[in-house]
Amino acid sequence: MARALLSAEEVRARLVRVPAWTVADGRLRREWRFADFSAAFGFMARVALLAERADHHPDWSNGYGRVTIELVTHAAGGLTAHDFDLAEAIDRLGA
Repeated sequence: MARALLSAEEVRARLVRVPAWTVADGRLRREWRFADFSAAFGFMARVALLAERADHHPDWSNGYGRVTIELVTHAAGGLTAHDFDLAEAIDRLGA
């Protein structure tokens, strides 16, 4: 399904709903800190299940106690509502 790019104004409006996320290099980005690697990895597993259900897969990295997630709709070449919807779903997981 084709996804429509959001305008800069639409991105700013959607950011209000995900205040812990930032936009950098055309991507939504957020970092989490955890007590240890196991807790970080558990969070990543929960996000992976959400992402699979949404058919939208994040770019991410992790290190000991840290997870960084970036969202962008590659097929659209930028940010779409799909990115913000997944960001909201991830936030609802509670870290």
